[in-house]
Amino acid sequence: MPRLKDHDAIRRIAKKTLFEGLDALCEGAIIVDRDARIVWISDKYAARLGLASAACAGGRVVEDVIPNSLMREVVRTGEPTLLDIMQFGDESFVVMRVPLKDERGRIIGAAGFMLFHTLASLQPLVRKFQQLESELASTRRSLAEARRARYTFSSFVGGSPAAMEVKRQARRAAQSDTAVLLLGETGTGKEVLAQAIHAASPRAHGPFVAVDVADMADALGFLAAHGGTLFLDEVGDMPVAVQAKLLHVLQEKEIERPDAGGVAKVDARVIAASSVDLRPLVTLGRFRSDLYYRLSVLPIELPPLRERIADLEGLCEHILEDIARRAGRPQRELAPTVLAVLSAYAWPGNIRELRNVLEQVAMRSDAPRLSAEEFSLVLPRLAGATPAGGRPTLRLADVVADAERAAIRSALAAADGKKILAAELLGISRATLYEKLSSLAPSGRGERRH
Repeated sequence: MPRLKDHDAIRRIAKKTLFEGLDALCEGAIIVDRDARIVWISDKYAARLGLASAACAGGRVVEDVIPNSLMREVVRTGEPTLLDIMQFGDESFVVMRVPLKDERGRIIGAAGFMLFHTLASLQPLVRKFQQLESELASTRRSLAEARRARYTFSSFVGGSPAAMEVKRQARRAAQSDTAVLLLGETGTGKEVLAQAIHAASPRAHGPFVAVDVADMADALGFLAAHGGTLFLDEVGDMPVAVQAKLLHVLQEKEIERPDAGGVAKVDARVIAASSVDLRPLVTLGRFRSDLYYRLSVLPIELPPLRERIADLEGLCEHILEDIARRAGRPQRELAPTVLAVLSAYAWPGNIRELRNVLEQVAMRSDAPRLSAEEFSLVLPRLAGATPAGGRPTLRLADVVADAERAAIRSALAAADGKKILAAELLGISRATLYEKLSSLAPSGRGERRH
């Protein structure tokens, strides 16, 4: 096993080799004592400084030889300067300075090395740094673009009285900074309206961040939305424990950092959305009443598509234009009979379902004009409702029955099977609900009362 004195010898040799190596590689080297007087200077450094010889500098105060030297500062503080730019007349030099210590750790002087005589030697490192800096800037731009609202009020297509009233309320909400609660069936355009409110608000320059309600246990959503708007979709699905945390953030305007770095002040407007009425959930204790009142300062109800059929033609035109732009193909037209067929359907999935149907038909057909027959292959109940004559038909009664059946199922699921609460969610009496359950049951025998 190597002896301790062998280790000491290796360490002394390593120090000597390292110093000599640096001296050989760099453009100059210098050593000063604890009073910043020159103990030794390399011949190359002396020549660059215009000295007759290196010996001429011995014992002199370093500033007398190098006016801008910071060697005295290194001796005083004991802190190294690993990379610095030093100016000599019109030339720039990259230098390194390190303190020298004795066996007891006391500062006894400092050593300095002129690593490069021109900055050209650093060009590969500079280019790498510039590349990384450019990539970082590009990533930041992409992130900012992703957090910028993509929709404005013109994106909420519709001129029907119902659509115009929604936009009127939303424009008014955009001028305030209070919480907004958007209510409406799935697919009615709640996120589009939320982005439009943000884009028309004083926070338009800030980010628009949409997060899943399950993620609200994490601070990242609020931190990312600082200075802008945080959109919370389907808040009715938010666990009670997460509701408490969200309420705390809304009340205190602060949130715990995810990196255990204490708390951070947050400034984010909240726009929440729900496809179910939150009031029955409050009654059942599944949604905090204090949070509900915090979120519903400005409630806005978005009508389902079946209540704004007058907007159907404009929506189809807008969606088909978007489909054509994305596909790089000419925009399709609709045959005159198509709107009659589409108007007879109840659209339980609303605008999202309408887009899905238009995309499917456009994908299946190469014709510049889409026909009612092509829609019959995609719309629910049309595919299996073709009579012997061959032309598919759509019975309004069947469509309405389907929509009512879907609404009742959703209400029962939200109410955990409780008929009284389901009837309240649907806005009908308990007797009417039982009547509809009996008449709309697929088997024709009605649902069992329990």
